[in-house]
Amino acid sequence: MEQHRAVVVGAGIGGLTAAVALHRRGWRVTVLERAADLTPVGAGIALAPNAQRALDVIGLGDRVRALSAWQGDGGMRTPGGRWLARTDARAAAARFGGPLVLLHRATLVELLTSALPEGAVRTGVTATVTDPGDDHRPARVTVADTGAGARSDLEAELVLGADGIHSATRKALFPDHPGPRYSGATSWRVVVPAPGRPFAPHETWGAGRLWGSQPLKDGRVYAYAMATAPAGAHAPDDEKAELLRLFGDWHHPVPEILAGVAPDRILRHDVHHLPDPLPAFHSGRVALLGDAAHAMMPSLGQGGNQAVEDAVVLAHHAGAAPGFLPSRALAAYTADRLPRTTAIVRKAARTGALTLLSGGPAVALRNAAVSAVSLFGPGLALRGFDGICDWHPPVDAVPSAEGVIRPA
Repeated sequence: MEQHRAVVVGAGIGGLTAAVALHRRGWRVTVLERAADLTPVGAGIALAPNAQRALDVIGLGDRVRALSAWQGDGGMRTPGGRWLARTDARAAAARFGGPLVLLHRATLVELLTSALPEGAVRTGVTATVTDPGDDHRPARVTVADTGAGARSDLEAELVLGADGIHSATRKALFPDHPGPRYSGATSWRVVVPAPGRPFAPHETWGAGRLWGSQPLKDGRVYAYAMATAPAGAHAPDDEKAELLRLFGDWHHPVPEILAGVAPDRILRHDVHHLPDPLPAFHSGRVALLGDAAHAMMPSLGQGGNQAVEDAVVLAHHAGAAPGFLPSRALAAYTADRLPRTTAIVRKAARTGALTLLSGGPAVALRNAAVSAVSLFGPGLALRGFDGICDWHPPVDAVPSAEGVIRPA
């Protein structure tokens, strides 16, 4: 029987997860990535129970948990160090069916690529959807080698646009959509050796500024920051100096982490999102997933998690390659994912606006409200993630490595 081809544009977390899920369904998968290699620098990813369950059904959940730091008790603080709220890891695990785990993105990328056939991922190429196809003709993708300049065309029964927030695939499918919008904040991410003195995982909210410090399993620390700034702004000297100006006098371990940062290892990106939902996540034989479909602010920590959800739901509806009918399968994918992700995008925007309040009275009122909520115990604070972290994938989504589906 002829194997149907799926082409995945973009080798981020969502694209690679979709490639693995489709490969296990019997598809012949090709992943096309613009970057010269697949080495993410300086970034961690937190996987909530919803994404872990999605990885469980493709046989990778246990391996991810084995390589991850299990986030323990921590909480929210003020820049001076006062605790606004404490988190209870056991209460969260009991409510959502598992803990939050944290690992380096490079570790997750390596794990996903190891589950694909050799040669399935091609780097250093750009991919352009030139024909989305329909039920009666394949989709067509033009591939250009960024080094040699060679061009070729691929035909495929299914194309996935996982090419990020500035997705060319999304623009090709929906040219009239307004596209991403600047959130008003910029972000920084670093991975550094752990400081000498221990600390509890925390996220610290200041006036128009935010900092988070999370330990990784390998002894390093993943730290992230956000601050309000004009779009496209850059430090007049270097980004380490900028972080020292913004956060250098905050509580332990922030100054120690900054002391261990090399300026050229700091990632800075403006935060864009898609507050205007797309009319659909598909057209013809092409589907969008992850940031290409529903980029969101990082305030709920769900961007990568939702991309992983997308991947297994898409594979579920695509089914076994020979029985794929795009008009039916991709319409079902849109129906499953568009309402859910639209709600999460909007909630992330509301939460992001709250964390980045800058006026003194507004900040004081926000902090008082957070402290008051914490007095009622972890259940009230965790309620905000109901309907997000307790999500379960379709039980027949993708066979695991052993060919067994874990019950939802």
